[in-house]
Amino acid sequence: MDGQQKTGTTAGDENGARALAGTGVSPGAGYGPAHVLAGEIPEPDKEARHDGDAAAERARAERAVEEVAADLEARGARAGGEAQDVLGAQALMARDPSLAVEVGELIDRGVAAPRAVFDAFGKYRDLLAAAGGYLAERVTDLDDIRDRVIAVLTGMPMPGVPTGAAEPFVLVAKDLAPADTALLSKDVVAAFVTEQGGPTSHTAILARSMGVPAVVGCAGATAIAPGAPVLVDGASGQVLVAPDPARVAEARAADEARHAALSAATGPGATADGHPVPLLANVGGPRDLDGALANGAEGVGLYRTEFLFLDRETAPSGREQEEAYRAVFEAFPGGRVVVRTLDSGADKPLAFLPPPEEEPNPALGERGLRMFRRYPEIMTAQLGALARAAAGVSAKVQVMAPMVATVEEAEWFAEACRTAGLGEAGVMIEVPSAALRAADLIRAVDFFSIGTNDLTQYALAADRQVSAVAGLQDPWHPAVLDLIAMAASAASESGKGCGVCGEAAADPVLACVLVGLGVTSLSMGAPALPWVRACLARHTLAQCRAAAAAARSAASAPAAKAAARAELPGLEALAL
Repeated sequence: MDGQQKTGTTAGDENGARALAGTGVSPGAGYGPAHVLAGEIPEPDKEARHDGDAAAERARAERAVEEVAADLEARGARAGGEAQDVLGAQALMARDPSLAVEVGELIDRGVAAPRAVFDAFGKYRDLLAAAGGYLAERVTDLDDIRDRVIAVLTGMPMPGVPTGAAEPFVLVAKDLAPADTALLSKDVVAAFVTEQGGPTSHTAILARSMGVPAVVGCAGATAIAPGAPVLVDGASGQVLVAPDPARVAEARAADEARHAALSAATGPGATADGHPVPLLANVGGPRDLDGALANGAEGVGLYRTEFLFLDRETAPSGREQEEAYRAVFEAFPGGRVVVRTLDSGADKPLAFLPPPEEEPNPALGERGLRMFRRYPEIMTAQLGALARAAAGVSAKVQVMAPMVATVEEAEWFAEACRTAGLGEAGVMIEVPSAALRAADLIRAVDFFSIGTNDLTQYALAADRQVSAVAGLQDPWHPAVLDLIAMAASAASESGKGCGVCGEAAADPVLACVLVGLGVTSLSMGAPALPWVRACLARHTLAQCRAAAAAARSAASAPAAKAAARAELPGLEALAL
């Protein structure tokens, strides 16, 4: 398969197989019979009324909601890691008091519980969808809770994936809720294919954490006949229905060769000629440490501290924060741990803070450092907890702020860190203005970390949560590469480091380009570490620089990728 990403096209290949194409978000080849996930629970009758005992009907609805919430928590506890955080957040959504009030009011008017649940959830669904960004991404989660509650109330089979399958299958769906995938493993699922979603969807995140090939944004996927043999390439985004046996054998042989190459690459990250490139892990807290250590992370390049704050009624105490931070610091003695301060705002609201004013585009509103400055007590508590946690540990602790757009903001944050007793302060390069004026910003801080997800979103005016513009949300675009090069060059000229902690670092080929652009470290989801380590180990620094120059000279993201690949021999050994 050609390694190019295409979205929403359908054709036949040379052997007569039907070919679909989406966005590859988790590399590898997966083959098996298609299991097409059933659609939503049917909409309850609009005219359905209960028998007149409103109190009993309310109690019935409350029991159903609690049953679903408890089941989600139990699934999360069994899954652990990031899935536990996601499912715990879903359980909190199910128990939202405002939803319960809305359901109860409808029942008091005579509406039967299933219809009351459908209508109440529908109201909040519309509000989330209209909000955009992070909140719009929660629509799938809310729909899943609604369907599960209605299934309990009506006695219908619970939505979900098959159990006890005789062989690994390719799971195909319009979209996947976290509860559908949290307890699956690569022994059961050969690959994921969804019609909706983008590189930052839950399907993409969980697929990468499981090490399962995945393609999202694949138009026409749910039209695949159940049981049809499907071959999925999670790197190129190509999905073949009823492929020729020779094509399947070729893909399997490539997969075996790839795994052998991955196993052979060990030790610290470096190019073939010995240029060091520390390979770090993105983590959300202590639960993610096992995966990071098992995949050879040399430290943490992005500690997402917002997971301590989201979906709770009160802010975490200083002691709770300190314990969570120290657990991560102690896991990497002598290594580097880069902590991102609280990244919240209009698109990731905190229940214990006043709701933000209505913002037409939350991605451009008060979030990240802007929200941090608005609530100095939250900032003071977090920086203080970080300083106490860093005291006495051998890890090199660095703290960085998200959503920095100006030199004044960078100077303000660096001073706040120094006041708290934190030695090294940096900023994330996510806003084009920060990249364009990187030479000014670097004088105020100790390091840069480039968040390619947001940098791409802002540079190309393409909301990363909107599947309709997923084709633009591509860090391979030469304009994004130019911004990365500007930041890396400014840091290098000042003798300071510039890492990348966005999803781009998890792309093995793009990782080589980033090193060629001057990036000094790469941080990613733990399962991607072996892939990136193996790809870097096959190429010299000169080859990485040649690939970077070729990519920046291209006119489009696909052309940039093709140009870079031409400068990096041996990618076939990794089936990239």
